[in-house]
Amino acid sequence: MQDNLSDHLTIDDMARAALFSKFHFSRIFQRATGVSPGRFLSALRLQQAKRLLVSTSLTVADVSLRVGYSSVGTFSSRFTRSVGLSPTTYRRMGGFTTHVPIADGHAVASRPSGTVRGRITGTPGLPNNRVFVGMFPQRIPEGRPVQCRILDTPGPFTLDPVPVGAWHLLAHSVGPDEETVPAAEATWVGSIGPLLVTRDSSVEVELFLQPMRIVDPPVLLALLDARQSALRRERARLRAVGAGHA
Repeated sequence: MQDNLSDHLTIDDMARAALFSKFHFSRIFQRATGVSPGRFLSALRLQQAKRLLVSTSLTVADVSLRVGYSSVGTFSSRFTRSVGLSPTTYRRMGGFTTHVPIADGHAVASRPSGTVRGRITGTPGLPNNRVFVGMFPQRIPEGRPVQCRILDTPGPFTLDPVPVGAWHLLAHSVGPDEETVPAAEATWVGSIGPLLVTRDSSVEVELFLQPMRIVDPPVLLALLDARQSALRRERARLRAVGAGHA
């Protein structure tokens, strides 16, 4: 997949390369990665598009062709839905965002919900950096989570409210050497799911982060700009303190 992102690859092509039948290959691939071959390929294409947008001067149309899209409109809409920013905005912001909005924020607060609590741990070498943790409908961290938190360091977390349903708990932390190391090597990821959240329930989990492997689906969300996010949080804290003294 990684060597042929601009080609029209089918599951038959992939199965033939792996020397499996199409159905056996699809089952094994999903078991290893948590997603279907076609979904994984789509995620790889968008991940490569993210790289090209911030590391080259190619136009958005050229980038879309490089990663296998014949329609720039289709590419732009899928990129925006998965990454959270349009291709042009993503490029302008250098691949970062200042916040991660949740899906239908007002509706989430009014729906039956539960709570997910846990702790982020990891293998030796896990950077003591900020960690994104969120609930998603699929195994791929893309689009808007139904609930999320940004932790200053790995450790305990609480997600509340989490709408009733079956969700995947996904987390990632980017090391301080991201600018000198390929993103796939600098990113630590972890996932659990699907987790069943019922009305007024409290789900307890421990989420283990490890360096991203070749079988882990790419992190498609735009990475959080830690400095700008910290400033936003500090301003919010000062406003709350000021309101408390008023």
